[in-house]
Amino acid sequence: MEKIASFSVDHRFINEKIYISRIDGDITTYDVRMRKPNTGDVMSNALMHSFEHLFATFMRNSDIAENVIYVGPMGCQTGFYLLVRNACHEEVLSEVKKVLEKISVYNGAMPGASEIECGNYQNLDTALAKEEAARYLQKIKDQTENDLTYETGEK
Repeated sequence: MEKIASFSVDHRFINEKIYISRIDGDITTYDVRMRKPNTGDVMSNALMHSFEHLFATFMRNSDIAENVIYVGPMGCQTGFYLLVRNACHEEVLSEVKKVLEKISVYNGAMPGASEIECGNYQNLDTALAKEEAARYLQKIKDQTENDLTYETGEK
């Protein structure tokens, strides 16, 4: 069986930033890495769930909304995948930063926070998502499109 792309990256060198995970035709998968892997610092389910509701909602209402295909959590609890069609890397990175800023100051109701809209609607906390958005934005605020490749540890 072939090894999938995300298992081919040396996770010892992944830091808290955004990476291009893979490009398949016109679809780019971004690794939105919010925690350094294998350090024990993982996001709780409540945090991931809350952040996912806001991040997905804001990305699907952003300037690149028509190109967003998927926003979803990593099982390892260290980040999210963002799949985008036909968008330049600079534009995606800029939009992610704008969305993080919007989430960090958001004072509205949690999107999808009802029994009708969500399978675990009681496990949502806007304050957790806001705090995480502000924390992560500080980590990536100076990142540029020239800094989207995985580190290898080689010098």
